[in-house]
Amino acid sequence: MPESKPRKKKSAPVEQAAAPAKPQGNPRWLVPVMLTLMLLGLAWIVLYYLTAPGMGLPIPALEGWNLAVGFVLIIAGFALTTRWR
Repeated sequence: MPESKPRKKKSAPVEQAAAPAKPQGNPRWLVPVMLTLMLLGLAWIVLYYLTAPGMGLPIPALEGWNLAVGFVLIIAGFALTTRWR
């Protein structure tokens, strides 16, 4: 009895596996801005404590709120650390 010819199977289209993306690095501005904000906040608070009340530094109209300004700057710097890889 004659043998039948084997059928060629249609191959499924081969999907090329996507190359794993390289992990993104830090933007060049991130670390300098982060450190500047933290140091500026620290300097603001130190300046507030070390200057006499009559000198008017850093901003006399803010009075005790100068501490809040310093801490906001520091917190903004620490918030940028969450983007650091």
